[in-house]
Amino acid sequence: MQAATPISIRTNTPAEDDACYLALKARDARFDGRFFTAVSSTGVYCRPVCRVRTPKRENCSFFALAAQAESAGYRPCLRCRPELAPGATPLNGAALGSLQNWSTQDASAILAQQAARLLDEPALWSDGAPSMADLATRLGVSERHVRRIFETHWGVSPLQYLQTRRLLMAKRLLTDTQLPVTQVAALSGFSSLRRFNASFVEHYRLQPRQLRKERGPVDTAPESTGIVLKGAYRPPYDVAAMLGFFATRHIVGMELVDTTQLTLARTLSLNVAKHSYSGWVQARFVPDTCAVVFHISNTLGDALPQVLARMRAMLDLDAEPAAINPCMQDDFPGADGLRVPGCADGFELGVRAILGQQITVQAARTLGARLVERLGTELPNPLPGLNRLFPTPQALAQATGEELGQMGIVRQRQRAIQSLAQAVINGDVVLQPGVDIPATLAALQALPGIGPWTAQYIAMRALRWPDAFVAGDVALQNALGVRTAANPQQAAEAASQRWKPWRSYAVVRAWASLAAASKTAVTDKIPD
Repeated sequence: MQAATPISIRTNTPAEDDACYLALKARDARFDGRFFTAVSSTGVYCRPVCRVRTPKRENCSFFALAAQAESAGYRPCLRCRPELAPGATPLNGAALGSLQNWSTQDASAILAQQAARLLDEPALWSDGAPSMADLATRLGVSERHVRRIFETHWGVSPLQYLQTRRLLMAKRLLTDTQLPVTQVAALSGFSSLRRFNASFVEHYRLQPRQLRKERGPVDTAPESTGIVLKGAYRPPYDVAAMLGFFATRHIVGMELVDTTQLTLARTLSLNVAKHSYSGWVQARFVPDTCAVVFHISNTLGDALPQVLARMRAMLDLDAEPAAINPCMQDDFPGADGLRVPGCADGFELGVRAILGQQITVQAARTLGARLVERLGTELPNPLPGLNRLFPTPQALAQATGEELGQMGIVRQRQRAIQSLAQAVINGDVVLQPGVDIPATLAALQALPGIGPWTAQYIAMRALRWPDAFVAGDVALQNALGVRTAANPQQAAEAASQRWKPWRSYAVVRAWASLAAASKTAVTDKIPD
């Protein structure tokens, strides 16, 4: 079927609308979250996968963003629930994740897309809602320019975009949980219950409590299952490969993977608005419906948006195969469902990457387990098999060389880990999506024991940079057939140019192809 053309502004071409209507008629999950259908006869906007009867073509308008549909006066469908749609990748093209390269694209369009991407990153605004001054500072332009280019490109203001995101999060929490309305308002980013109620009524024409009445009773779950929330992804998605990746690397006491039940669970600690929260999260895949069900411990209830964002990034649920696959299908046939495994905590991933230098995945896993057992802390309300938290930067920065040495961590790795921990404590390095990629790569490589391989690996999995490329990786060079070249790293870089800006996905596919060919686990470590 013809792919739906990405939409940017509210006035679409007939070809764009026709392609979207075809996807709507087919209820094609590949386009879930890439556009929304607004129906004039009902005043409601839906996802392409909505199971209601397909509306007439003349009654349909198509929008790239939920905020655009709401700005036009439409309400979210209570059946397909637009708040559950996978996030769209705002940037399509060579500038994705970084504005460092020259581009023939309109620079204002790139900035508008970058602004939307930043507004979608809860981790960046953990101390409160982003102001236009914050957004402008991150983009390196004036506040007036941000507003102008955003409205020109998307047809809505940054405030309208942010307001829609907040309201959809509130709708999600009101529908899926029994949290008090006051807590729902706070978690969704509203400064007061009065403002939340007024906004909800203005946009959705019903009170928050009315939504719960229309929803009907929610099954009362046992305390042990925590808070249950739902999510979605666009197919194809190779669930077995993703779970297999994490199963091979899981740390006892901190992570659990059940490939039969299609579940992944782990402990998690995070800081939000100067408060610390810890608990556990379980994700269960439901491939038949392209869905994921999250069970989140009640102790993380006051950080739900941040927890959801981390888990979606960890499982790469917002990837757009229709944008990624075309440039690499010829080189990696049959690998369209592979995603880039992320992480739940950037610092943890950085430490684990350092531990894995020059050794096998199994050996790195053993070192990680020792680190968690000796320097991690007990989870206050554990689940069976999940009772430890990964060590904090403070704990690792204060650890003695003797302590680390007894775990089998050599001095070079000790110095790298503790330097990274101190850099994170000082704020010199921030390991989360949405940061400045070139600056973060430079800061990482300025630390002892962290070279290009580790920095790119961290960028790929912790920073969620889709164009990271570990050119010096031996396994990657073997998979690309350039290991015997005069300069394998240079040859790998040259070969990778045709996969831009999705080289992280090419790396994962190359590793998978090598593993399939050898029928053995791939050791994806290389000295820095």
